[in-house]
Amino acid sequence: MYYAAMGEDIDDSLTKRKSARPGHSDRLNKLAGQDRLMIAGPHPAIDSPDPGNAGFSGSLIVAEFDSLEQAKSWADTDPYVTAGVYQKVSVKPYKRVL
Repeated sequence: MYYAAMGEDIDDSLTKRKSARPGHSDRLNKLAGQDRLMIAGPHPAIDSPDPGNAGFSGSLIVAEFDSLEQAKSWADTDPYVTAGVYQKVSVKPYKRVL
């Protein structure tokens, strides 16, 4: 089943995001290589595809896991979590319709 992980950034998270990005990207690429990643990306802090120094306000990841517990465990160990980029992470079941 698919699960949506939604992270909400702390204020001024850009520096922490940049330092944790390689590890974060590696984990997403691993899911993609296993054909389990539907979509992943950040929410720009301003209305622009390239927010520059404004940075990001959070992220959305939708991926396939065996259970909600497994999805939460995966999200809780993300480098953005351990580096303090996110102030909050929510994980919910996701039903793909279209």
